[in-house]
Amino acid sequence: MAGINPFPRSYAKGVRLRRRSQRVPGEAGGAAGTLADLEAWLLGEALAVGDVLDFFEAFCWRMAAAMPAFERASLHVGTLHPQIYGFAWNWEAGDGICDEIQVAEEILATDAYRLSPIFAVIERGEAFDRTIDEESSAHYPLLRELGQLGYSHYMALPLTAAGGTGSGSQHNLVSLATRQPGGFTETERAGIDRLLSILALHVARHIDRRISANLLDAYLGPAAGGKVLQGSIRRGVGEEIDAVIWMSDLRGFTDLSARLPGPAMTALLNAYFERLAGAVIAEGGEILKFMGDGVLAVFPQGEGAASAALRAARAALAGIAALNEAPPAAVAGARDIWAPLRTGIALHEGTVFFGNVGSAGRLDFTVIGPAVNTASRIEALTKELGREILISQAAARDLDVPLDDLGEHRLRGVAEPVRLFSPKG
Repeated sequence: MAGINPFPRSYAKGVRLRRRSQRVPGEAGGAAGTLADLEAWLLGEALAVGDVLDFFEAFCWRMAAAMPAFERASLHVGTLHPQIYGFAWNWEAGDGICDEIQVAEEILATDAYRLSPIFAVIERGEAFDRTIDEESSAHYPLLRELGQLGYSHYMALPLTAAGGTGSGSQHNLVSLATRQPGGFTETERAGIDRLLSILALHVARHIDRRISANLLDAYLGPAAGGKVLQGSIRRGVGEEIDAVIWMSDLRGFTDLSARLPGPAMTALLNAYFERLAGAVIAEGGEILKFMGDGVLAVFPQGEGAASAALRAARAALAGIAALNEAPPAAVAGARDIWAPLRTGIALHEGTVFFGNVGSAGRLDFTVIGPAVNTASRIEALTKELGREILISQAAARDLDVPLDDLGEHRLRGVAEPVRLFSPKG
């Protein structure tokens, strides 16, 4: 969730606050109890908690009830995602807040990460257990900050379940801190170790599902990925939806592919798709497919779907214009070959089948139907009509902006002529 005010906390660049919970102990569980009660909860009721934020918050409050020295904790996990390094959940008894944060890949090169106690835990699986004093504070900025807040002891411990070490080469971990003079006692540490072995099983369960969701979101999109994760995996399973269909195509792609080397072409396409996909997603659209140089997307029908699609199209064209002016370094040297990039975008409204199609061994979650074919044929006319955006009458009737009426046009494979429009100016 964007736009959450992190106060009274602060997070470094590359760390995004996604969600926040601030339930009191009675709401989250753990108003009273022992370590044995917490262990019983982990082996029973906790299995029904499906959200990591809710689960970790409830665990922390129950832990604090059973062990008053427990005052601060965080859970860090890796993930498989092209742009996200991992997630973390931060809880403190003092402010009663449990935050869910998202950590970008860029954080790996920062001193905030490299000089953190969790670095060796994540990278090598080495447990960190230190009293917070003058010496440890000099080596670790985090411990210096915690010491200024009155904390006396900090631990960061790797979480492993069934021999696993996390995602890829990363190790999941949990950190704990206390203000108790002398730090956690040996008895408390033994209780913590026992509980963390069970906690690791829960974390593995939650993170496996989160990784699956992240991968499906990245490769299928949130809507399609969510349906697959919920079990819509049989061939032919799906639903009819009304939507504004987006079909776009990069002009001159075949010629560019022949003139640019593979790495440069890939870098150029990534920059191009980033502008288009970013514009679609920002307006609530769903990217369904990258087809070579083409993009198929939908804006599920509802109030303002056509307007959102048109705003996305205009933003995409503005992004491409900016890309032409200031290309990324990987392709700037070949600008005389590819610039300027131009694209054609078609917007059409209709009913499509949104679901699984393909063979028994290889499925695709996409949209099919006559409306998709019509959108494709309309896009093919953008170059011929000299317009970057073409809108069918079905989509244009929901727009309240000045449009040029381009008349009726015969489309290959479409029985009736389609009246087309384009934004003025």
